[in-house]
Amino acid sequence: MNPFVRLITNYKRNKSHHQIMTDVINDDHFLDNHDCYDSLYNDSYLHNAWVNIAVGILVRNIARASFILLREGNEVTSGPLYELFRRPNTSTSRYDLWKETAAWWHLEGEAFWWFGPDYGGGIPKALHILDPRRMRHETSHDLTDNKRRWFYQTDVALIPILPDEIIHFKDWNPWNPDRGVNPLVSLALELEQDYYANKANSQLLKNNAIPMGLLKTDQTIRPEEADALEKMWESKYGSLKANRKVAVLGKGTSFEPLTFTPEVVKLFELKRWNLYTILAKYGIPPRVANINDKTTSLSGKDTQEQHAAFWKYTIIPILKQFESILESQFFVRFGLKESGKFDLQDIPELQESEDSQSNRDIAEINAGLKTINDVLKERGKDAKPWGDNWYRPKNLIPYSSDSESGE
Repeated sequence: MNPFVRLITNYKRNKSHHQIMTDVINDDHFLDNHDCYDSLYNDSYLHNAWVNIAVGILVRNIARASFILLREGNEVTSGPLYELFRRPNTSTSRYDLWKETAAWWHLEGEAFWWFGPDYGGGIPKALHILDPRRMRHETSHDLTDNKRRWFYQTDVALIPILPDEIIHFKDWNPWNPDRGVNPLVSLALELEQDYYANKANSQLLKNNAIPMGLLKTDQTIRPEEADALEKMWESKYGSLKANRKVAVLGKGTSFEPLTFTPEVVKLFELKRWNLYTILAKYGIPPRVANINDKTTSLSGKDTQEQHAAFWKYTIIPILKQFESILESQFFVRFGLKESGKFDLQDIPELQESEDSQSNRDIAEINAGLKTINDVLKERGKDAKPWGDNWYRPKNLIPYSSDSESGE
């Protein structure tokens, strides 16, 4: 039976919305048809390569940070809550949980976790990620009404969801306090320009392809002579041959190179501007996106600094926001003693290089801020019998009031 027909039939039988949503989740085809939402033309993730690339970079890096549970400062490694975040549901891993959450966050400015069709209260046993484009919110003139229902828009019906069955990750929206806001809303013109620039370039290549040069002659030539001249030119000076040979032309024939028109050049400049605008909006430095900017250094240090800045000023603030949302909508809501945070200790981009760390340790030892055993302890190595004594560098002179007065 058609899955949509089955859904309508179940709905008419007055099934509970939990049972209906069970059918929806278990059906692999319920998201196949996107015609009930925005047209595909408005889907920047589909039509703009750099939006797709930028979101991919963000979600992959966010999912790299392990989400851990803490109780009284100690990591929780067992129990129902640990299993919930380790395996949110039968088809979603903890990596997928944060990857999909981050993807919707950067595409729609919000994400939804639903506790599943069997949820009856208390700590949920499953977490399902819903498509924000299909979520609808019950309207009310009372903005303080927290009991307004949500509805999930399938292809055939609106399925009600109670507000205490979801966790709503949302960014601030000045136009609608109940919903997040698409982060690309302010880039509508840039995305539209980029779309039409791509179409213009495609049309140029498909229907208006211009050769790199013309062979011109003031002689009248027959078609077979034109073909012979073309073959001779290509055999000697074509793209497969060396492009610095001397051309010898006869019978008044001359070669005139062609260049791009100013309009075409502007398209390339426009696309470059839009590229950097998209990356800036998402907080991605050029080197993180594998872009070699001619105005910046291409040294390894520059690349390392940009990757570290990407984590410090883009990824970490997002992770902190996710932690804060979960704190209020999950841990505090259910009165849990546990808390959740992202563990960043294993992220290489945030680790200090060995040379920098060694130079800093030597400087602090010389200044008397640390002993050798302090440094060895931080590095997890055995202490030295003499490592607790500080040896003053020879170039340091003890300070006293007598030395200041010159006595």
